[in-house]
Amino acid sequence: MAVKVYIVYYSMYGHVGKLAEEMKKGASSVEGVEAKIWQVPETLPEEVLGKMGAPPKPDVPVITPQELAEADGILFGFPTRFGMMAAQMKAFFDATGGLWREQSLAGKPAGIFFSTGTQGGGQETTALTAITQLTHHGMVFVPVGYTFGAKLFAMDQVRGGSPYGSGTFAADGSRWPSEVELEHAFHQGSYFAGIAKKLKGSA
Repeated sequence: MAVKVYIVYYSMYGHVGKLAEEMKKGASSVEGVEAKIWQVPETLPEEVLGKMGAPPKPDVPVITPQELAEADGILFGFPTRFGMMAAQMKAFFDATGGLWREQSLAGKPAGIFFSTGTQGGGQETTALTAITQLTHHGMVFVPVGYTFGAKLFAMDQVRGGSPYGSGTFAADGSRWPSEVELEHAFHQGSYFAGIAKKLKGSA
């Protein structure tokens, strides 16, 4: 039976969505793994999104909290808002009380990836504050660490991401994930899928 890896994200302008696509490619490259992308529900009205210049949502299925329990491993992606996950993702986590009550996600591996506007905008605090959500569900946090190798140490270009997970800088929205940021996302997807596969195989 295939190992199910869900990539669940929120993206207002598409930067996190771009990382999610690469992460799916990486996870799918692992034999025996079935990766699927989901987006969480939007909480802002269309009128407000329009005023904010947000593009239409992509053709990606919207997940319900209950569907999380079907996965063998979950990667959560979100942009930052003042150093923490965006309210849309937090609202989704807030709706997982039923899963928490039954501890339906306990023992499942989970990872995170993110986007910030600036280099000091929360590449680490967004990850750190997100871990509390996983902890209360009893999930096993799987950081990507420094498994990406030398490129994570490179100082020759602006690069998002950290040992906590892959990431990008959106700036004013005009900057898109760079080649190395996309490579990091692919790697995280592949690395995470391998861990999820091992954990399911030993269960």
